[in-house]
Amino acid sequence: MKISNLPRFNLAEFPTPIQYLDVLTKKYNGPAIYMKRDDLTSLGMGGNKTRKLEFLIGEALELGKDTLVTAGGIQSNHCRLTAAAAKKAGLGCHLVLNGTEPKVPNGNLLLDKIFGAKIHFCDRKDRDEMLFQVANELAKTDKNPYVIPVGGSNGIGSVGYVNAMLELSLQLKDMDITPDAIIFATSSGGTQAGLALGAKITGFKGDVLGISIDQNKTGSDPFPPVLTKIANATAERIGSDIRMMESDFNLNCEYLGAGYAMPGDLEFNVIQDLSFHEGILLGPVYTARAMGGLIDLIQKGYFTKDQKVLFWHTGGTPELFAWADQLQKKFR
Repeated sequence: MKISNLPRFNLAEFPTPIQYLDVLTKKYNGPAIYMKRDDLTSLGMGGNKTRKLEFLIGEALELGKDTLVTAGGIQSNHCRLTAAAAKKAGLGCHLVLNGTEPKVPNGNLLLDKIFGAKIHFCDRKDRDEMLFQVANELAKTDKNPYVIPVGGSNGIGSVGYVNAMLELSLQLKDMDITPDAIIFATSSGGTQAGLALGAKITGFKGDVLGISIDQNKTGSDPFPPVLTKIANATAERIGSDIRMMESDFNLNCEYLGAGYAMPGDLEFNVIQDLSFHEGILLGPVYTARAMGGLIDLIQKGYFTKDQKVLFWHTGGTPELFAWADQLQKKFR
Protein backbone atom coordinates (compact mmCIF):
# COMPACT_ATOMS: atom_id res chain seq x y z
CA MET A 1 0.00 0.00 0.00
CA LYS A 2 1.11 3.56 -0.63
CA ILE A 3 -1.04 5.66 1.72
CA SER A 4 2.07 7.25 3.22
CA ASN A 5 3.14 8.35 -0.26
CA LEU A 6 -0.13 10.12 -1.08
CA PRO A 7 -0.33 13.92 -0.79
CA ARG A 8 -1.83 14.81 2.57
CA PHE A 9 -2.43 18.05 4.44
CA ASN A 10 -2.43 17.66 8.22
CA LEU A 11 -5.66 18.95 9.79
CA ALA A 12 -5.91 17.19 13.14
CA GLU A 13 -4.14 15.17 15.79
CA PHE A 14 -4.67 11.42 15.53
CA PRO A 15 -5.47 8.88 16.84
CA THR A 16 -8.85 9.89 18.23
CA PRO A 17 -9.65 8.20 21.55
CA ILE A 18 -11.71 5.09 22.21
CA GLN A 19 -14.04 5.37 25.20
CA TYR A 20 -15.87 2.61 27.08
CA LEU A 21 -19.50 3.62 27.68
CA ASP A 22 -19.95 1.85 31.00
CA VAL A 23 -23.19 3.55 32.05
CA LEU A 24 -24.90 2.90 28.72
CA THR A 25 -23.65 -0.68 28.72
CA LYS A 26 -25.17 -1.29 32.15
CA LYS A 27 -28.43 0.46 31.29
CA TYR A 28 -29.18 -1.76 28.30
CA ASN A 29 -27.72 -4.95 29.81
CA GLY A 30 -26.34 -5.95 26.44
CA PRO A 31 -22.96 -5.97 24.74
CA ALA A 32 -20.07 -3.85 25.99
CA ILE A 33 -20.31 -0.54 24.12
CA TYR A 34 -17.20 1.36 23.07
CA MET A 35 -17.04 4.62 21.15
CA LYS A 36 -14.42 5.89 18.70
CA ARG A 37 -14.48 9.67 19.16
CA ASP A 38 -14.02 11.24 15.72
CA ASP A 39 -16.22 14.05 17.01
CA LEU A 40 -13.06 15.14 18.86
CA THR A 41 -10.91 15.89 15.83
CA SER A 42 -9.51 19.34 16.50
CA LEU A 43 -10.59 21.19 13.35
CA GLY A 44 -13.73 23.36 13.28
CA MET A 45 -15.73 21.58 16.04
CA GLY A 46 -14.68 18.15 14.83
CA GLY A 47 -16.06 15.33 12.72
CA ASN A 48 -15.24 12.52 10.33
CA LYS A 49 -14.86 14.68 7.23
CA THR A 50 -11.54 15.92 8.63
CA ARG A 51 -9.99 12.57 7.73
CA LYS A 52 -11.24 12.77 4.14
CA LEU A 53 -10.25 16.40 3.73
CA GLU A 54 -6.62 15.70 4.64
CA PHE A 55 -6.25 13.70 1.43
CA LEU A 56 -8.57 15.83 -0.71
CA ILE A 57 -6.76 19.04 0.19
CA GLY A 58 -3.44 17.27 -0.16
CA GLU A 59 -4.29 16.57 -3.79
CA ALA A 60 -5.71 20.07 -4.33
CA LEU A 61 -2.47 21.66 -3.15
CA GLU A 62 -0.34 19.28 -5.20
CA LEU A 63 -2.34 20.27 -8.30
CA GLY A 64 -1.89 23.98 -7.56
CA LYS A 65 -5.56 24.63 -6.82
CA ASP A 66 -6.47 27.78 -4.88
CA THR A 67 -10.20 27.42 -4.17
CA LEU A 68 -12.31 24.56 -2.80
CA VAL A 69 -15.86 24.14 -4.12
CA THR A 70 -18.25 21.64 -2.56
CA ALA A 71 -21.93 21.12 -1.80
CA GLY A 72 -24.39 19.84 0.78
CA GLY A 73 -27.44 20.68 2.84
CA ILE A 74 -27.73 23.86 4.88
CA GLN A 75 -26.60 21.97 8.00
CA SER A 76 -23.86 20.02 6.21
CA ASN A 77 -21.03 18.96 8.53
CA HIS A 78 -18.88 18.31 5.48
CA CYS A 79 -19.32 21.87 4.23
CA ARG A 80 -18.53 23.31 7.65
CA LEU A 81 -15.31 21.34 7.89
CA THR A 82 -14.38 22.13 4.29
CA ALA A 83 -14.71 25.83 5.10
CA ALA A 84 -12.53 25.42 8.19
CA ALA A 85 -9.94 23.32 6.38
CA ALA A 86 -9.76 25.81 3.52
CA LYS A 87 -8.75 28.54 5.97
CA LYS A 88 -6.04 26.36 7.50
CA ALA A 89 -4.70 25.49 4.05
CA GLY A 90 -4.83 29.08 2.78
CA LEU A 91 -7.46 28.31 0.15
CA GLY A 92 -10.68 30.01 -0.86
CA CYS A 93 -13.96 28.18 -0.27
CA HIS A 94 -17.32 28.25 -2.04
CA LEU A 95 -20.25 26.20 -0.72
CA VAL A 96 -23.36 25.27 -2.71
CA LEU A 97 -26.11 24.62 -0.16
CA ASN A 98 -29.56 23.33 -0.99
CA GLY A 99 -32.30 25.18 0.85
CA THR A 100 -33.54 28.68 1.55
CA GLU A 101 -31.24 31.11 3.32
CA PRO A 102 -32.64 31.75 6.82
CA LYS A 103 -32.85 35.23 8.30
CA VAL A 104 -30.69 34.14 11.23
CA PRO A 105 -28.08 31.45 10.49
CA ASN A 106 -27.41 28.84 13.14
CA GLY A 107 -25.60 25.54 13.59
CA ASN A 108 -23.27 24.60 10.77
CA LEU A 109 -24.47 27.43 8.53
CA LEU A 110 -23.39 30.00 11.10
CA LEU A 111 -19.98 28.33 11.29
CA ASP A 112 -19.71 28.35 7.47
CA LYS A 113 -20.09 32.11 7.62
CA ILE A 114 -17.66 32.48 10.53
CA PHE A 115 -15.06 30.56 8.52
CA GLY A 116 -15.55 33.01 5.66
CA ALA A 117 -16.99 30.67 3.04
CA LYS A 118 -18.82 32.13 0.05
CA ILE A 119 -22.26 30.55 0.07
CA HIS A 120 -24.59 29.88 -2.87
CA PHE A 121 -28.14 28.73 -2.07
CA CYS A 122 -30.20 26.64 -4.49
CA ASP A 123 -32.95 24.03 -4.77
CA ARG A 124 -31.89 20.44 -4.12
CA LYS A 125 -32.62 19.45 -7.71
CA ASP A 126 -30.24 22.12 -8.99
CA ARG A 127 -27.37 21.47 -6.58
CA ASP A 128 -25.13 19.27 -8.72
CA GLU A 129 -25.48 21.57 -11.71
CA MET A 130 -24.75 24.66 -9.60
CA LEU A 131 -21.69 23.02 -8.05
CA PHE A 132 -19.98 22.86 -11.43
CA GLN A 133 -21.44 26.17 -12.53
CA VAL A 134 -19.77 27.89 -9.58
CA ALA A 135 -16.48 26.14 -10.36
CA ASN A 136 -16.68 27.19 -14.02
CA GLU A 137 -17.40 30.80 -13.09
CA LEU A 138 -14.42 30.82 -10.74
CA ALA A 139 -12.19 29.48 -13.51
CA LYS A 140 -13.24 32.40 -15.71
CA THR A 141 -11.95 34.82 -13.06
CA ASP A 142 -8.47 33.24 -13.06
CA LYS A 143 -9.16 31.10 -10.00
CA ASN A 144 -8.12 27.46 -10.00
CA PRO A 145 -11.00 25.59 -8.33
CA TYR A 146 -10.93 22.09 -6.90
CA VAL A 147 -14.36 20.42 -6.78
CA ILE A 148 -15.04 18.11 -3.84
CA PRO A 149 -18.10 15.83 -4.11
CA VAL A 150 -20.86 15.81 -1.50
CA GLY A 151 -19.49 14.38 1.73
CA GLY A 152 -15.97 14.24 0.31
CA SER A 153 -16.92 10.74 -0.77
CA ASN A 154 -14.74 9.53 -3.61
CA GLY A 155 -11.64 7.40 -4.07
CA ILE A 156 -9.45 10.14 -2.63
CA GLY A 157 -11.45 11.17 0.42
CA SER A 158 -12.22 7.59 1.36
CA VAL A 159 -8.51 6.92 1.84
CA GLY A 160 -8.96 8.80 5.10
CA TYR A 161 -11.14 6.00 6.44
CA VAL A 162 -8.90 3.21 5.24
CA ASN A 163 -6.23 5.00 7.22
CA ALA A 164 -8.66 5.32 10.14
CA MET A 165 -9.18 1.56 10.14
CA LEU A 166 -5.42 1.04 10.29
CA GLU A 167 -5.36 3.46 13.23
CA LEU A 168 -8.17 1.59 14.96
CA SER A 169 -6.45 -1.76 14.46
CA LEU A 170 -3.39 -0.56 16.38
CA GLN A 171 -5.53 0.92 19.17
CA LEU A 172 -7.53 -2.28 19.60
CA LYS A 173 -4.34 -4.30 19.78
CA ASP A 174 -2.94 -2.00 22.48
CA MET A 175 -6.22 -2.17 24.43
CA ASP A 176 -6.59 -5.93 23.90
CA ILE A 177 -10.13 -5.45 22.58
CA THR A 178 -11.73 -7.35 19.70
CA PRO A 179 -15.12 -5.82 18.79
CA ASP A 180 -17.71 -8.08 17.25
CA ALA A 181 -19.08 -5.13 15.29
CA ILE A 182 -18.28 -1.56 14.27
CA ILE A 183 -21.40 0.59 13.85
CA PHE A 184 -21.59 4.06 12.30
CA ALA A 185 -23.81 6.46 10.36
CA THR A 186 -23.61 6.18 6.58
CA SER A 187 -24.91 8.58 3.94
CA SER A 188 -22.65 9.69 1.08
CA GLY A 189 -20.66 6.46 1.32
CA GLY A 190 -17.03 7.48 1.78
CA THR A 191 -16.77 6.51 5.42
CA GLN A 192 -18.38 3.11 4.94
CA ALA A 193 -16.39 2.38 1.78
CA GLY A 194 -13.13 3.20 3.54
CA LEU A 195 -13.93 1.25 6.69
CA ALA A 196 -15.06 -1.84 4.78
CA LEU A 197 -11.95 -1.77 2.60
CA GLY A 198 -9.79 -1.11 5.65
CA ALA A 199 -11.38 -4.09 7.39
CA LYS A 200 -10.30 -6.31 4.50
CA ILE A 201 -6.78 -4.92 4.62
CA THR A 202 -6.38 -5.29 8.40
CA GLY A 203 -8.11 -8.66 8.59
CA PHE A 204 -10.87 -7.42 10.89
CA LYS A 205 -13.33 -10.30 11.25
CA GLY A 206 -16.25 -8.50 12.88
CA ASP A 207 -19.28 -6.86 11.34
CA VAL A 208 -18.81 -3.43 9.72
CA LEU A 209 -22.38 -2.14 9.92
CA GLY A 210 -23.51 1.14 8.42
CA ILE A 211 -26.78 2.55 9.74
CA SER A 212 -28.22 4.40 6.76
CA ILE A 213 -29.32 7.98 7.28
CA ASP A 214 -30.96 8.50 3.90
CA GLN A 215 -30.02 5.67 1.52
CA ASN A 216 -31.77 2.45 0.45
CA LYS A 217 -30.47 -0.96 -0.56
CA THR A 218 -32.85 -1.23 -3.49
CA GLY A 219 -35.06 0.96 -5.64
CA SER A 220 -34.25 3.44 -8.38
CA ASP A 221 -30.99 4.58 -6.74
CA PRO A 222 -29.59 1.68 -4.67
CA PHE A 223 -26.67 2.43 -2.36
CA PRO A 224 -24.51 -0.75 -2.53
CA PRO A 225 -23.25 0.01 -6.08
CA VAL A 226 -22.19 3.47 -4.87
CA LEU A 227 -20.25 1.96 -1.97
CA THR A 228 -18.60 -0.58 -4.26
CA LYS A 229 -17.53 2.09 -6.75
CA ILE A 230 -16.00 4.32 -4.06
CA ALA A 231 -14.23 1.43 -2.33
CA ASN A 232 -12.68 0.11 -5.53
CA ALA A 233 -11.56 3.58 -6.59
CA THR A 234 -9.97 3.89 -3.15
CA ALA A 235 -8.24 0.52 -3.45
CA GLU A 236 -6.80 1.58 -6.79
CA ARG A 237 -5.69 4.89 -5.28
CA ILE A 238 -3.67 3.19 -2.53
CA GLY A 239 -2.29 0.46 -4.78
CA SER A 240 -4.26 -2.41 -3.27
CA ASP A 241 -5.32 -5.35 -5.44
CA ILE A 242 -8.42 -5.94 -3.29
CA ARG A 243 -11.66 -5.64 -5.23
CA MET A 244 -14.85 -5.11 -3.28
CA MET A 245 -18.28 -6.49 -4.17
CA GLU A 246 -21.72 -5.31 -3.12
CA SER A 247 -21.96 -8.27 -0.76
CA ASP A 248 -18.99 -6.88 1.21
CA PHE A 249 -21.12 -4.07 2.63
CA ASN A 250 -23.50 -4.51 5.54
CA LEU A 251 -26.15 -1.81 5.35
CA ASN A 252 -29.12 -1.32 7.68
CA CYS A 253 -31.88 0.87 6.23
CA GLU A 254 -34.50 0.39 8.95
CA TYR A 255 -34.08 3.78 10.65
CA LEU A 256 -34.70 6.30 7.87
CA GLY A 257 -37.54 7.90 9.82
CA ALA A 258 -39.28 10.81 8.12
CA GLY A 259 -36.26 11.41 5.89
CA TYR A 260 -32.93 13.18 5.76
CA ALA A 261 -32.45 15.96 8.34
CA MET A 262 -35.90 15.24 9.78
CA PRO A 263 -35.16 13.91 13.27
CA GLY A 264 -37.94 12.53 15.44
CA ASP A 265 -38.43 10.67 18.70
CA LEU A 266 -35.69 8.12 17.96
CA GLU A 267 -33.06 10.81 17.54
CA PHE A 268 -34.18 13.18 20.30
CA ASN A 269 -34.53 10.34 22.81
CA VAL A 270 -31.03 9.04 22.17
CA ILE A 271 -29.57 12.56 22.35
CA GLN A 272 -31.08 12.74 25.83
CA ASP A 273 -29.86 9.23 26.65
CA LEU A 274 -26.22 9.90 25.77
CA SER A 275 -26.09 13.37 27.26
CA PHE A 276 -27.71 12.31 30.54
CA HIS A 277 -25.79 9.05 31.00
CA GLU A 278 -22.41 9.60 29.36
CA GLY A 279 -22.05 13.37 28.94
CA ILE A 280 -21.65 12.86 25.19
CA LEU A 281 -23.42 14.93 22.54
CA LEU A 282 -24.82 13.47 19.32
CA GLY A 283 -25.98 15.33 16.24
CA PRO A 284 -29.68 14.88 15.36
CA VAL A 285 -29.10 14.17 11.66
CA TYR A 286 -26.41 11.48 11.62
CA THR A 287 -25.01 10.14 14.87
CA ALA A 288 -28.26 10.21 16.86
CA ARG A 289 -30.04 8.22 14.16
CA ALA A 290 -27.20 5.69 14.01
CA MET A 291 -26.91 5.36 17.79
CA GLY A 292 -30.69 5.07 18.02
CA GLY A 293 -30.45 2.22 15.55
CA LEU A 294 -27.73 0.52 17.57
CA ILE A 295 -29.71 0.74 20.82
CA ASP A 296 -32.81 -0.62 19.08
CA LEU A 297 -30.77 -3.54 17.73
CA ILE A 298 -29.44 -4.23 21.23
CA GLN A 299 -32.97 -4.22 22.65
CA LYS A 300 -34.08 -6.64 19.92
CA GLY A 301 -31.29 -9.09 20.79
CA TYR A 302 -29.18 -8.53 17.67
CA PHE A 303 -26.11 -8.56 19.93
CA THR A 304 -25.52 -10.80 22.94
CA LYS A 305 -24.33 -9.71 26.37
CA ASP A 306 -20.92 -11.32 25.95
CA GLN A 307 -20.16 -9.39 22.77
CA LYS A 308 -18.42 -6.05 22.25
CA VAL A 309 -19.53 -3.32 19.84
CA LEU A 310 -17.75 -0.14 18.82
CA PHE A 311 -19.80 2.88 17.77
CA TRP A 312 -17.84 5.24 15.53
CA HIS A 313 -18.91 8.77 16.48
CA THR A 314 -18.56 10.70 13.22
CA GLY A 315 -19.35 14.12 14.70
CA GLY A 316 -22.12 16.59 13.92
CA THR A 317 -22.43 18.33 17.28
CA PRO A 318 -23.15 21.78 15.70
CA GLU A 319 -26.36 20.32 14.24
CA LEU A 320 -27.87 20.52 17.73
CA PHE A 321 -28.21 24.29 17.56
CA ALA A 322 -30.30 24.12 14.38
CA TRP A 323 -32.92 22.10 16.28
CA ALA A 324 -32.92 24.25 19.40
CA ASP A 325 -36.72 24.67 19.49
CA GLN A 326 -37.40 20.93 19.40
CA LEU A 327 -34.64 20.16 21.88
CA GLN A 328 -35.82 22.85 24.28
CA LYS A 329 -39.22 21.17 24.45
CA LYS A 330 -37.56 17.81 25.05
CA PHE A 331 -35.34 19.03 27.87
CA ARG A 332 -37.80 21.19 29.83
